[in-house]
Amino acid sequence: MDALLHVAPGAHGVAYAVVVALGGVAGAGLLGLGLAAFLRRRSRSYLLVALALGALAARAGIAAGAAFGLVGVEAHHFVEHLLDVVMAGLVVAAVYYARTVRTEVSS
Repeated sequence: MDALLHVAPGAHGVAYAVVVALGGVAGAGLLGLGLAAFLRRRSRSYLLVALALGALAARAGIAAGAAFGLVGVEAHHFVEHLLDVVMAGLVVAAVYYARTVRTEVSS
């Protein structure tokens, strides 16, 4: 419980657990939808979006690990920011790749 107070000072343990659980379920659901879209379309841009959604789902895992003391506070903070950068980079790469392919097809 001490680890939880470091991660979310002043937060009630049950409320924090519910928020992390809902984030995990939502992230996993979005990842599932992203993977289904990739399996249907089989394009690199859909794969990149699915990977970005995987990074989003991983954030909930990191938060849960920090709440249970499996991940240190410093590592938790660093990894979540790293996952933010990864998500943004993957989305930008997906858009860039989709625009590049569309330009080549229409030429």
